[in-house]
Amino acid sequence: MPKAEVLEQYPKVEKQLVRGLLEKEVKENPDKIVVLDDDPTGVQTVHDISVYTDWSVENIRRGFQEEQKLFFILTNSRSFTEERTRMVHREIAENLEKASGGQPYLVISRGDSTLRGHYPLETEVLRTEIEKTQTWKFDGEILCPFFSEGGRYTYGNVHYVKYGNELIPSAETEFAKDKTFGYSAKSLPEYVEEKSRGRYPAQEVICISLEDLRSLNFDKIEQQLMEAENFRKIVVNAIDNSDVEIFAIALYRAMKKGRHFLFRTAAAFVKAMGCISDRTLLSREEMMTEESSHGGLIVAGSHTEKTTRQLETLKRISDISFIEFNSDLVLEGERLFDEAKKVTAEIEKNISCGITTAVYTRRKLLSLENDTKEAALLRSVRISEAVLSLVKNLKVKPAFVVAKGGITSSDIGVKALGVKRAKVLGQIQPGIPVWRTDPESKFPDIPYIIFPGNVGDDESLYKVAKILSGRREK
Repeated sequence: MPKAEVLEQYPKVEKQLVRGLLEKEVKENPDKIVVLDDDPTGVQTVHDISVYTDWSVENIRRGFQEEQKLFFILTNSRSFTEERTRMVHREIAENLEKASGGQPYLVISRGDSTLRGHYPLETEVLRTEIEKTQTWKFDGEILCPFFSEGGRYTYGNVHYVKYGNELIPSAETEFAKDKTFGYSAKSLPEYVEEKSRGRYPAQEVICISLEDLRSLNFDKIEQQLMEAENFRKIVVNAIDNSDVEIFAIALYRAMKKGRHFLFRTAAAFVKAMGCISDRTLLSREEMMTEESSHGGLIVAGSHTEKTTRQLETLKRISDISFIEFNSDLVLEGERLFDEAKKVTAEIEKNISCGITTAVYTRRKLLSLENDTKEAALLRSVRISEAVLSLVKNLKVKPAFVVAKGGITSSDIGVKALGVKRAKVLGQIQPGIPVWRTDPESKFPDIPYIIFPGNVGDDESLYKVAKILSGRREK
């Protein structure tokens, strides 16, 4: 396996020069950028941006009317069946056209940086529906899963996940073994071929190389983009945010010449396309609008090994109460929700006494003989409903809420906390975003920390809890 040092072998670029060129292109581009986020973690690179939790014409219109270059719509489609995903994306495409008022726009389908999700279904539906209302056709689709904060790097057309000092091809990680969205392709062109069932052969995928990016070969990259037609796939290699910014410059120039693209990317690409500035990690004072005598709440639904290790490290904080939620009771009908009521009562008691509480689902993923992808997804949705009830039925206001896992954080934010429009404050740790809940939500004006299941090291959840509550170690 390659070592992380390989990322340092490429020549450096003058980042200020690149940023200046990008700012110029963004300023000259009239498009509003609409980011469709398949779970709430896509805001992990941005700040001072709105997230709308439904795709009504009214809310989309509000997004178009904002001064910012971009806004997010949370779809949470990673928790949907294929049929529901198809239906929702058709509706979103129709509502975008109704709400835009003729203003041009770009659509970014923000997906997981470990390549899980309803791909290529989502962008195919968007392509079909948007083209019905336009005089032009999409020439290409950009794939850019790079996300440095999560240790996701793409070079040599292979996407890697960083573990310690090693880079592991994503196809060899636990993420590629996902029961619903798994894959086996070693390279991104092969991933495209696998997921499209051969309709887009690997050898026809256009690849943007790190060598061309680092040599600022804008003309060559632009020419590669100009050659795309019939929704041809374009893979972007990237190991640093400057690589994505360099690509975005060439992309904006190609679009200026009339080319049209859809995007399936991780969060770093969104930041580059919006030319969003860096900012320091959030302090406790920036997140807390008022001091509270109540404890906070940490809810972990993610089953990744990373989350399990993070929970173990969290136990170094002596005055956090830990509760295991028996999610395996999903096989026993209403017993799952009886368990939820019992756990909710315990959480309420703790929070009222100023005790921060961490509740987590069973760490071993439930595995059944002769299981199917659809059955597993529907079962996980039922568990999610029980988990979100832990927050939805709370009668005391926690000082903060941390949700661990994409589906978990979406369900809690939208269904339990009732957030309609959130402001992204920034990040509490790299790749871990913070919403400010809106005045109409169940618990207004508290920090809501969206902690992806596949982000951070073993210490990250511990660090988040320390910042929020200032607890002592064992």
